[in-house]
Amino acid sequence: MNLLEGKRALIVGIANERSYATHIARSLIAHGCQCAFTHLPGEKNERRLLRTLNNLELTDPWVTPMDASLDKDIDAVFSRYSESFDRLDVLVHSIAFADRAYLAPGSFHTTPREAYLSAIDISAYTLLGLVRGAVPLMEQSGGGSVMAMSYYGAEKVVPGYNIMGVAKSCLESTSRYLAAELGERNIRVNTISGGYLRTLASSAVGGADDIEKHNATRAPLRRNVEGDEVGKTAVYLASDLSSGVTGENIYVDCGVNTIGV
Repeated sequence: MNLLEGKRALIVGIANERSYATHIARSLIAHGCQCAFTHLPGEKNERRLLRTLNNLELTDPWVTPMDASLDKDIDAVFSRYSESFDRLDVLVHSIAFADRAYLAPGSFHTTPREAYLSAIDISAYTLLGLVRGAVPLMEQSGGGSVMAMSYYGAEKVVPGYNIMGVAKSCLESTSRYLAAELGERNIRVNTISGGYLRTLASSAVGGADDIEKHNATRAPLRRNVEGDEVGKTAVYLASDLSSGVTGENIYVDCGVNTIGV
């Protein structure tokens, strides 16, 4: 069943084959969605992305560089995109950053202003910046679906997650305000709170191994989430199956968020 036949998506945040964004891309493509991609500037980052996309059996993917901390780069991406495509139905935001020097248990109180604001900027404000660029294209398409990747550390304290938890809280709040404002344009905005998955980003968090072990034993499903499970949720959010869903944070974490201790 091709739930996304004829739809087009822009995916921001593939770092390598283990990224949640990679699993999302694979699932969207499997359901007929045509995907475009951004990567951090630099030939090395472009090669890494193309290698990952080759594993997804994409022979001639549309890719472009973007430093999401620069408004001019975001504007340039949507300008280039509109030259190649006449519609945008789905936007996937899967980017985050925090100085790993402050991602260790007991170090949150030492976080300097620069590191704090940088995490908020890259992990949360960029959602607003990207949506601002996407709105005109989505309006041309009759609406659209925006999704961003969050984590339970946005709601409860996860030792070592620190400023990333604060940034993810900001991301979730940003998505709700965008959902409220853009609903009349038939643009839906949601976040997916994926469970622990060993990725380039998660490996920077101090105590990540403990999180992985704890989730595997305490989650109601007694395991950690698989990347394709988040991908399937992304298909749901991108498709008409979720036409009445916006402003939500959807947990895909094997039930970890329901357990108190």
